[in-house]
Amino acid sequence: MKILVLNGPNLGRLDLRDSKIYGDIDFAGLTNFIIKSGEELALTCDVRQSDSEVEIISWLHEAADKNLPVIINPAAFTHYSYAIRDAADMVTGPLIEVHLSNPMSREEFRHTSVISGVADGTIAGFGPNSYRLALIAISDLMKAAK
Repeated sequence: MKILVLNGPNLGRLDLRDSKIYGDIDFAGLTNFIIKSGEELALTCDVRQSDSEVEIISWLHEAADKNLPVIINPAAFTHYSYAIRDAADMVTGPLIEVHLSNPMSREEFRHTSVISGVADGTIAGFGPNSYRLALIAISDLMKAAK
């Protein structure tokens, strides 16, 4: 089963971000971790990253058209992109929101997610394991839907 794993702005530059918040992993390492975690669950992960709201919306449309499950870390778009929220709402397969850090333990403006309301669930604060936990959740949701 194919899963789209979408990552928003600045995640491609994890190695330059505050390691106390984001850990010591770079985006290539995160991608490899996600792919290996998916393989352990018999899932094929197509991991993508963009700083472009337009591109992320296009990928969500692709997921909707192909009935693909999605794991999305919208990053900063989490807090204000109603366009990404509306595109995520069109996804017919499971959609899990993830975050490496726990937005609720950070600045107040990060406490609001416009994406959570259309996601099947949100997993945050576990570093790369947030993605692994989301893969387990997607796998379970897909099995339950059969």
